[in-house]
Amino acid sequence: MPVIAVFNQKGGVGKTTTTLNVGAALVRKYPHSLLVDVDPQSSLTLAIGARNVSAASSLYAFFKDTTPLAQLVQEQPSGLRLIPASLDLSKVEALHGSDAAISRRLKEGIQSSLVPGNNPILIDCCPMLGVLTLNALIAASHVLLPVSADYLSLEGAAKLQSALHVLEKRLDKRFVRRVVTTRFDARRRLSYEIYRRLQERFGSSLCETVITESVSLAESPMHHKDIFAYAPGSQGAVDYAALTEELAAGNFFK
Repeated sequence: MPVIAVFNQKGGVGKTTTTLNVGAALVRKYPHSLLVDVDPQSSLTLAIGARNVSAASSLYAFFKDTTPLAQLVQEQPSGLRLIPASLDLSKVEALHGSDAAISRRLKEGIQSSLVPGNNPILIDCCPMLGVLTLNALIAASHVLLPVSADYLSLEGAAKLQSALHVLEKRLDKRFVRRVVTTRFDARRRLSYEIYRRLQERFGSSLCETVITESVSLAESPMHHKDIFAYAPGSQGAVDYAALTEELAAGNFFK
């Protein structure tokens, strides 16, 4: 059961969009794959269309009341399965930030509650390296790193790589990692230059597939749909289908 943390410390790079649409593509082959929203901002939860999620039915109940994760899974009309977030998750950072033991809570919950198998679990992380993101990274065997095709994201990618190296030493583990270029604008030379520099920095860890900047990808969360449900013929759907196939061909979901 591969557990994949979708992570970047910089906001606005398409992290939630990638979690949602890779998850939607995976459902076709792995119908019991699962998305987990660990961000108190609940962007993934809102994008899927799960609104007014109470604390008792969100991931917060797992941390506060040790509610088994399996009881928090919500089946969506699209076929996606989600453990939603709520704003209450911010209390976990505030109340347990100094508790080292809590950082392994999610890993233990996945191992004890969720049915083992080959169905991937994708975790949408917070854009900060706090207690909740540490929970996701400790639980994960794989990390997917979206990096948008702009200069500041390129500079942030080096810090991101360093942060992961530090974590690997602390946790005594090696993440299987892939980097995907998002918000790629084929009309700008800068996008190609950023991709070239990412190749130099990440080598074979960089996906060949790029996610093109598109109106459809920006609009689909407003309609509470993944890109395949909202605009199946769009470039965004083509890109995320290709990305998922590339990752699968590289055994990223095993």
